[in-house]
Amino acid sequence: MEPNHPLLKRAYELAGDREEIRQLYADWAGTYEADTLDGMGYVGPAVAAEALAKALPKTGRVLDAGCGTGLAGLELAKHSAVQIDGVDLSAEMLKKAAEKNVYTSLGEADLTRPLDMPENSYDGVISVGVFTLGHVPPQSLEHLARVAKPGAPMVVTVHEGVWDKEAYPTQLARLKEAGVIRGYTVDKAFYHEKENYTCKLCVLEAA
Repeated sequence: MEPNHPLLKRAYELAGDREEIRQLYADWAGTYEADTLDGMGYVGPAVAAEALAKALPKTGRVLDAGCGTGLAGLELAKHSAVQIDGVDLSAEMLKKAAEKNVYTSLGEADLTRPLDMPENSYDGVISVGVFTLGHVPPQSLEHLARVAKPGAPMVVTVHEGVWDKEAYPTQLARLKEAGVIRGYTVDKAFYHEKENYTCKLCVLEAA
C-alpha cells in the first residue's frame, strides 16, 4: 500500500543515508504528531508501550531507542513509573520529545552503530517506527540487546514491508542461537489505523 502523506512517502523511500534521514525529520518535527496521530491514526507507540509495561518491573530504567518526538515515552509513562531515557538521530525531534517531560535524559544516537553506553544498562527497551523502510536494518537489534540487562524485555515494531524483505525471522533466530536474546514472540498489530497499516510487534528477552 502506498502511503498517502508526502513526508511518509519520502521517509519510506530513503535508502539509509543518515544525513537525508536527519533532514527529513528536521523538516517534519513541527507537524509530525498532527500528521501521524491525527492524520494516520498512528497507534504503534501506544501498542508497543502497553506491551512493554506488562513485562517491566515496577521500577527501573528503560531506553526508548529512536524516540522521535516522544510518543512511545509518553505512552509508557501512562502505564509505568520507570525512568525513561531517549535517543534519536534527529536533534529537532529530540527537542519535541523534551517537551513531554517524561524523559530522564535525551541524546543523539545513530542506531545503525553500537550505542555509546555500557552493556546491561537497561531494565527494558522500546523501539517504535525505527525498523522500517529505509531506516535501520535488523542487525541493529543486537545493539539494543547489548545495552539491555539479562532477562530484560525489549519491544520492537517492524514494518510489514521489511519483515520478509530484510529477513527479520532469520535475524531473530540467529540472535537466539548466538545467545544475544533468550527468546521472542511475534504478533501482528495495528500501526497506522487510518491507513490500515500493520506491523510486527516483537517482544524479545535479552540474554
